[in-house]
Amino acid sequence: MSRRSFKPTAEQRGWVEAMIGYGMREAEIRLLIKHLQTGEPISLETLHAFATLVQLHAGALAVSNDPFFNIRRDQIVALASRYAIPAIYAGRDPVPAGGLIGYGSSTIAAYRRAAAYVGRILAGAKPGDLPVEQPTTFELVVNLKTAKDLGLTVPPSILARATEVIE
Repeated sequence: MSRRSFKPTAEQRGWVEAMIGYGMREAEIRLLIKHLQTGEPISLETLHAFATLVQLHAGALAVSNDPFFNIRRDQIVALASRYAIPAIYAGRDPVPAGGLIGYGSSTIAAYRRAAAYVGRILAGAKPGDLPVEQPTTFELVVNLKTAKDLGLTVPPSILARATEVIE
């Protein structure tokens, strides 16, 4: 590892602190810091994330909507498949790529609301006067092929509520 001075941003410090909180070993933390210093690609498998899940006999995995996970979406989906770990994702995007279930606010609906805000601002509204809105449209996407590969049966109540079912 380079001996040059490393001054992490607040976001990077928070990321490292979160990884320590999740029980990363010292060597893994050094590898992560090297990644932050040099920008070299880092593998989740290198961080032993999925191997640890298997060792702990984790019954499932919930993947949050976070830039760390979003940019590694395909890798996470592939590793979840390889280790046969059912995973639910915070959004629809990983499901067509082989993820089991995705649930989250609709990106399309959010873009439509953003366009409405832009329209109001262009019409003369002051941005500070516009209310903050919470998402109101959510999507539940289920991949039945992945469920079958994992040996799982998706309950009919989930399928009935799904926005989209991939077969």
